[in-house]
This record gives sequence, C-alpha cells and structure tokens, in this order.
Amino acid sequence: MVARDFKSKIDSLWLEFFVGGITNPLTVIEQITYLMFLRLLDLEEDRKESLAKRTKKPFKGYYKGRDDPRRWSRLRELGNPEATLEAVRDLAFKHLKEIGGQDTSFGRHMKDATFMIPKASLLVTAMELINELPLDEGDTKGDLYEYMLSKLQVSGINGQFRTPRHIIRLMVDLMAPKITDRIADPACGTGGFLSVTLDYLKKHNDTTDWAQIAGDNFHGYDFDQTMLRIAAMNMMLHGIADPSIDYMDTLSNRFPEQKPDDSSDTFDLILANPPFKGSLDYEQVHHTLTRTVKTKKTELLFVALMLRMLRLGGRCAVIVPDGVLFGSSRAHKSLRKKLVDENQLEAVISLPSGVFKPYAGVCTAILIFAKGGKTSDVFYYEVKADGLSLDDNRRPIEDNDLPAVRELWTAWANDHDHDSFVDRTSAAFTVPASEIAGNDYDLSISSYKEVVYEQVKYDKPKNIIGRLRTLEDEIASDLTELEAML
Repeated sequence: MVARDFKSKIDSLWLEFFVGGITNPLTVIEQITYLMFLRLLDLEEDRKESLAKRTKKPFKGYYKGRDDPRRWSRLRELGNPEATLEAVRDLAFKHLKEIGGQDTSFGRHMKDATFMIPKASLLVTAMELINELPLDEGDTKGDLYEYMLSKLQVSGINGQFRTPRHIIRLMVDLMAPKITDRIADPACGTGGFLSVTLDYLKKHNDTTDWAQIAGDNFHGYDFDQTMLRIAAMNMMLHGIADPSIDYMDTLSNRFPEQKPDDSSDTFDLILANPPFKGSLDYEQVHHTLTRTVKTKKTELLFVALMLRMLRLGGRCAVIVPDGVLFGSSRAHKSLRKKLVDENQLEAVISLPSGVFKPYAGVCTAILIFAKGGKTSDVFYYEVKADGLSLDDNRRPIEDNDLPAVRELWTAWANDHDHDSFVDRTSAAFTVPASEIAGNDYDLSISSYKEVVYEQVKYDKPKNIIGRLRTLEDEIASDLTELEAML
C-alpha cells in the first residue's frame, strides 16, 4: 500500500503538471515517468558504485562517473531553473532514450519519445517532488507507479480504459499462474495484468531471477505507442529491465509477420481486458479470426484471437461486455457454441455495472476458459459489490464479494463438489453444459439464477384508512390547542 503522504505528493505532482499546461493524463504520466527513470538510473548507479568499491570489481554503468552532468544528483545541483531545463532536455533525456540500444523493447519504444515539459519552474518543482518519493524501495516504487496510473481517467476511441487493479488481482488469483507459464496480454495497455501477475509470482515463489523469467515468459501487445512506452516503463519499475512489450495490431492483417500464429509462439495463460467498442472491416481482420467467428466486432474477435494464441490446454481469463454472453447475432452464438462445445468454458463471473466508473458504466463479466477439451459444468458467480461504491467516486465500502469469489472458486476448481453448488438462489452455482446448449448457448447469469421473491403482507385498506383518520383527528386537536395558545 502507498502511504497517504506519498499519495499526497503524487497528487501534488499531478496538479503541478495540469497547472503548468500539460493536461493530457497520458502525457502527464509519460513525463513524470521519464523523470522517475532519471532518478532511478542514478540510484542504480550509486548501488553499483558502492558494490564495486567493496568488491574491487569494475562494472558497466549508465554514466561516466559521479560527476557526469546527466545524472539526477548533478542535475538537481545546477540551481538555475533554466540551466536545469536545458540539461534535462538536451543531455539527460537524450541519454535516457539511448539506454539499452534499439535492440531492446525499451529502446524501441523510447525511440519516438518526446520531452514535453515547457517550463523550467514546472520541471524543478516536479524534480523536487519526485526526489521525495521512496523510489529506492522496490515494492513501494511499483505501488507508487500503480497509484499514478490509477489517475488515468480517460477513455480512448476504441473503448480503452484502465482496468481497476483489484479486479486484475482477482483474475490473477483465480488463474493462479505458475512460474513456468508463458503469459500474454494481447491488449496490454499500461501493462497492469503483466505487472500484477509478476507480483503474484514473486509472492508465491522463491527465486531471484525475475528479470530473466519475466523477459522470457511475459508478453504484452498493443497498437498504441504511448501505452507501449508506459507499459515498458511500468515493467521496468517492477524490476524487469527488458520486458517483451511489442507493437502489434493483434486483430489486423497489417502486421502478419508479428502475429503469434505458429505453435512455437503460443501461450499457457492469457489475461486481458480488450477494447469493447470497436468495429473493423472484414478485409482488415486476420483470416484466422474470421474463420473462427465471422464478425466486425472487436469484443468477439479478441476472444477468437485468444483461442488462437493459447496452446492446447492453455487457459484464459478475459473481461467481456455482457452482450457477448447473450447477443443474438449469428457471430455471438457461434462464438459461445465454440467455447462450450469445442473448448472448456470454466466460469462466468458477473461484475456490477459500476466497476469501470468513472470511465464507463458498461455491464461486464469475466470469462474463464481453456483451449480444447469439453465443457462439463460452468461455474457462475454474481458479484454485487467489489469493496468500492458503484458511483463515479468509487469510495471504499464494507460490502465486498471478491474474497467470496476467490474462496468458492478455489473450492469448485479443486474439488468440483457439485452438491455444494446446486442452489441457484445463492451467489455461486453451476450450470451443466447440456442446459446451456439447450438454451441457445446463452451464458448470461440471469438465464439461470433463481430469484426468490419474499411475499409482502399489507394491511387491509379499511385498517389503513382507520389509522389515517386517527392521525387526522390528532392533527386537528393539536391545531386547536395551538390556536388557543395564540
């Protein structure tokens, strides 16, 4: 967790950028992240220098000694704001773009990066605020960045918006990734699913070679270069020096050489919240996807893409709009039939409509499925509260179904105890695949959940009228008494 005083510093930093004329939240995050990186590089250089001094062994650093003018500590000592702006823009930022070279993911995404802080006063204020943040503490550093990303409250034209971290953590916990899993997010955005998955693995495994593990097994794709830069920097702030974050329009025919088509580039686990609102022309969609589902809708195409990207037996947890569950078009039914009949649909977890506020009020669900096999029973859960108010403010509240989702899913996944999940009036229950098939492959929870209506008893009208007359008499008596007093 991020301490309140550090949250306050991030809030102040954010406000300084807005007052300084940088109002696009993505741009603010980019520029703040560049400054964070400059400080992190200096901290890492200090660590390497201290180690080299103790061990008497040389090291390959980012700078040319302690007096390198590009170092964070030297930049803060300049004193003159205009000189600081010039040095950061012309020396330090240029150096930042060149770190790692063009052969690394970070280098490729930083190639087109632009330093956009126009005012020397804004830069100096921002540097001082960033210097007060505990970036030398690994866990806190990642939490600080996640808190900053939580301020990203814009929705793109293709339905892009940030997935709440507690929902990501729920999905990661439900999937329980293993350290050997090859993991992907085909619409990675800021890299939230990848970074939370890495945190999960660190918590449940004892190893120190996380950079190698994440570099080989973690893969994120997106077609927004700004998002890719932020995702790459997010992973680096979580300790991954060369993350596999790549530019790819995963649905389109325009980048066939980059698509994970062959069996050597399939995945054990996919976690994603792809764009909901979108439509492509048929000729733009990769032919392997239209063979699976003939549609222009991106929410259906992404599910088809995930089936293609998974190895046989590989699993996926994906957020979809409710329309995917009950849409009546041929494409909707075809995709659901494929999930149930040709693969193993494991769970449909309904989320309340306020989960994505203030970005959107769309109703969504989490689909969990495995490639291949055959569906037997599908686990259903209706989440009514996620620990936050379901309005635009999203304030913490006591009601929270997410711990119960984890507990009941674990019980079902481990034991498949059918007797414990037959009551369809409860939050969690299961539905046989045969029943779903007989219901035109409708996956919506409302089609199977039984609602218990409590009978309400009302008084007889004559008795109600009697009580009203008594009240009127009492009011008339009080008015008479009040009139006498006057």
